[in-house]
Amino acid sequence: MSGSLPFDPIDEARRQWQKHWGASPTPSMVAVTSIMRVEQILTARLNALLKPWDLTFPRYEALMLLYYSRNGSLPLGKMGARLQVHPTSITNTIDGLQKLGYVERTRHEDDRRKWLASITERGREVAVEATEVINNARFGTQPLRRAQLQDLFEILRDLRADEDAFDAG
Repeated sequence: MSGSLPFDPIDEARRQWQKHWGASPTPSMVAVTSIMRVEQILTARLNALLKPWDLTFPRYEALMLLYYSRNGSLPLGKMGARLQVHPTSITNTIDGLQKLGYVERTRHEDDRRKWLASITERGREVAVEATEVINNARFGTQPLRRAQLQDLFEILRDLRADEDAFDAG
């Protein structure tokens, strides 16, 4: 959605929140609401950048995971765990990439119950092309500066570490 608003809707939500609920929960509400809105903005920007290859950002992430893997292939279960998505989501993502010719699905040679996703040569080409476009667009993060992005990463790391149980250092 594009267009000009005469006010910041989240700031207005802050004002209303304080009026009805008091000041103490307000920083949490505006932070979460801002993060959710930024997620919408970034998803739309990234999906627009990836549209020439019929990719969405989740498909791009899965493609890049395969691109960086040692053999160009991974079990679907491992991919889902690394991308932190439900098994159904990774199956749908791989289905989409397979229809585009970017990935092939094969049975695991050691365990026929498991499926492997393998990046194709065309998938490798697309990964490089799409990454160049995304990098040039700074992953859609304009107008934020490098230091702001690093600060944001550091700030959000603690919340992610709390949920995902990794050492935030």
